Amino acid sequence: MSLFNPYVLLGIILAILASFGGGYYKGGQDEFAKQQMEIAALNQKSRETEQKMAEEANDLAMKLKKAENNAKLAIQKRNSDIDSGALKLRITVKAPVCPVQTTGDTPASSGDSVQTTAELDSTTARLIVAITDQGDANTRQLNACIDAYNTVYQTLKGKP
Repeated sequence: MSLFNPYVLLGIILAILASFGGGYYKGGQDEFAKQQMEIAALNQKSRETEQKMAEEANDLAMKLKKAENNAKLAIQKRNSDIDSGALKLRITVKAPVCPVQTTGDTPASSGDSVQTTAELDSTTARLIVAITDQGDANTRQLNACIDAYNTVYQTLKGKP
């Protein structure tokens, strides 16, 4: 049996190829296991981040609910003050200049007309301030959305 025998050469080549193939297979299995461990670690980190964001979102929702409740109490107090007459809504109106001054008027200033005020009834006053109440509610909701966005952004960015 000589080294140059084709069966011996074929055996040597097959042994070398088998060792390389086995090493390649083993390396692939090791890399797969390593990737699975890395995926599990990243999934765990993602779950923790998701849980943290959910807690922060709940906190922001509670703050918004508290602000809404406080606003409702302030609105109820203001509306009761409007109904009782303790709070009055006055608007400026243009009145024509009269040559005769009434007792309730202020002295006429120079110009075409005199500025005076008129008091609105309680129903109209409540309807007018309800517009501002809705605007305030929308602003609170918008600010809560902005806070939630910034919180999530900072969390995903990795800054506490």
